[in-house]
Amino acid sequence: MQPDFWQQLAKSPPLAYGRLTLASRYVLSPLAGFTNLPFRRIVRELGGVGLATTDLVSARGLLDGSAKSFQLIETCPEDRPFAVQIFGGDPVIMSDCARLLCERGVDSIDINMGCPVARITGGGAGASLMCQADATLRMVRGVVEASRVPVTVKMRLGWDSTQLTAPGFAREFEQAGVAAVTIHGRTREQGFRGVVDRTGIRQVVEAVDRIPIIGNGDVRTMADARRMFQETGCQGIAIGRGALANPWIFRQLVEWEQTGEVSPAGSFDDRLNLMLRQFGYLAELRGEDRAISMFRKMAHWYLKAMFVSAPLRNQFQSAATREEVEEALAAIREHGPSRGSRSGELPQLHIPVPSGPVERW
Repeated sequence: MQPDFWQQLAKSPPLAYGRLTLASRYVLSPLAGFTNLPFRRIVRELGGVGLATTDLVSARGLLDGSAKSFQLIETCPEDRPFAVQIFGGDPVIMSDCARLLCERGVDSIDINMGCPVARITGGGAGASLMCQADATLRMVRGVVEASRVPVTVKMRLGWDSTQLTAPGFAREFEQAGVAAVTIHGRTREQGFRGVVDRTGIRQVVEAVDRIPIIGNGDVRTMADARRMFQETGCQGIAIGRGALANPWIFRQLVEWEQTGEVSPAGSFDDRLNLMLRQFGYLAELRGEDRAISMFRKMAHWYLKAMFVSAPLRNQFQSAATREEVEEALAAIREHGPSRGSRSGELPQLHIPVPSGPVERW
């Protein structure tokens, strides 16, 4: 790495989606089931997030008034700027949904063209949009025309290795008025197997003239981010699973860019306190009883990242009342991590991803 790489990056223009200028070039990528409002709030409090995006949400669900869909786009004054990621294949529904979101005051709208899950692609949405160029372009143009805020697209390199359509789509999207494109460096066929193809991301960068391309995939450390920038030429980085393992990563990236130094990620006690704060935000939204069951999925990642022993993790997961939650947390705090340091940095957590044929996800 050139010694002045991060200094040069810091001197480059700020990341902007059209007229929306972001505070940093590092954005929270949407993750179904994880990037809800409580999680967005805690990563924002830690610092360094330029933009945070909701879980993917059905455009039809929003137009139909689905309570579950509207819960996915909940926000608060501290959650700005924020984007809502919508999925769907019907151009009228997608455009009408864009109008609805603009009326609700969102800062940006992101179109999902990357989700590989069969129930999404089977309905003509997600990554399947990469297989229907003319219809997809008409739909994207319609969303841009219907929206008063910047519209972005998140997609993969293509459906499979024989259909690497992302560069062509990015070129057309720029002409249609899309403000930015986030590109995950794998095909739909790959799912999360193998490694991110940074050469493929560079081809998308080179296909456009003005709009920023945001690199996504396999960024968990400062070295990963440096490789993404240097090997692709992208203007920003979107981080999803890396933020689950280390919610401090956005702050660390900004620190390295600005000073060349990085403060450590949170210790065991820091992570436990962060977990409790996020649980508290969820309880504010859903009530304590509902929050206990809803938080189990997120707590699983926190406790694994903190190297809490399996029996203590199980005790927390089986808690059904506030008293049982507090009892489990007291035991976790008393015993500390099963390996690593209680006061220093914890070992890097490996975040598993869905496995097996992508068609069965």
